[in-house]
Amino acid sequence: MCTAITYTTNDHYFGRNLDLEYSLNETVAITPRNYVFNFRKLGTLTNHFAIIGMAMVADDYPLYFDAMNEKGLSIAGLNFPENASYKPYCEGKDNVTPFELIPYLLGQCATVGEAEKLLAKISILNENFSDKLALSPLHWIIADKERSITVEPVKDGVKIYDNPVGVLANNPTFDYQMFNLNNYLRLSQDDPVNTFAGKNDRFKFDLYSRGMGAMGLPGDASSLSRFVKATFIKLNSVSGDSEAESISQFFHILGSVAMARGEVHLGKELYEITNYSSCCNMDKGIYYYTTYENSQICAVDMHKENLDGSKLITYPMDKELKVDFKN
Repeated sequence: MCTAITYTTNDHYFGRNLDLEYSLNETVAITPRNYVFNFRKLGTLTNHFAIIGMAMVADDYPLYFDAMNEKGLSIAGLNFPENASYKPYCEGKDNVTPFELIPYLLGQCATVGEAEKLLAKISILNENFSDKLALSPLHWIIADKERSITVEPVKDGVKIYDNPVGVLANNPTFDYQMFNLNNYLRLSQDDPVNTFAGKNDRFKFDLYSRGMGAMGLPGDASSLSRFVKATFIKLNSVSGDSEAESISQFFHILGSVAMARGEVHLGKELYEITNYSSCCNMDKGIYYYTTYENSQICAVDMHKENLDGSKLITYPMDKELKVDFKN
């Protein structure tokens, strides 16, 4: 289970929680402009936009979980079990495997509009990366500095939805997630107004706590509830415009739907946790992250690297807890 969001202050931000019961040996990976992508059915991409994101590197290939390119276009893949439907080779379509979709789009597109043009010709190919790495069932959120979309490969083909809230979770499908927000239209960041007995003012109620305007906001770990909670908190978020204030607020929003060990039991000794949370500054090309073990914010700036190179640049995640003793 995962949650992804966008956020805007002076700059534009994009990121996600990756929730899983085990580590995938994630590393921050920078793909420079001249790294060669060999696509399974679409030949090679020898020169492209530089990309930074969190990936599992296998056979010197970055299997990105989430990433942005040097133009700010950003994509995250989230688990979409039972709904995701990948197809056999389709004549007349651009056949792209799920693990190729992020580099295929980020390598060539500067905006969501440009990505939509490529997506209109795409079929998501049911082909594993290797015998040892089976495909994960995924859907994707794609965002630039102006808008975001959701891409879902389902039985009827690839569905593309405008995503006006800039949030994505897991199941059910995105159209249902958006419709479900109608059930929470009375939630408010302000104190509630007494409408319990209509215009009958004989009934007096006590606002015994702050935050009662949001009573009914889901707090469980299900993807339907996380979508509602993340959307409500994001759309009502208030922060300063500085970089420090913006990324701090971004991680607080993601923290509201993060997984603590023990919250979701998967059997035996397995518990879902938020392995990492990420925040991309889409304007500056900086990739921030925290991990379950280390809540200190770490950062990698893609523009401090040689983006005209041809070899992957990787930074293993810093998972060691940092405690700043004051005495």
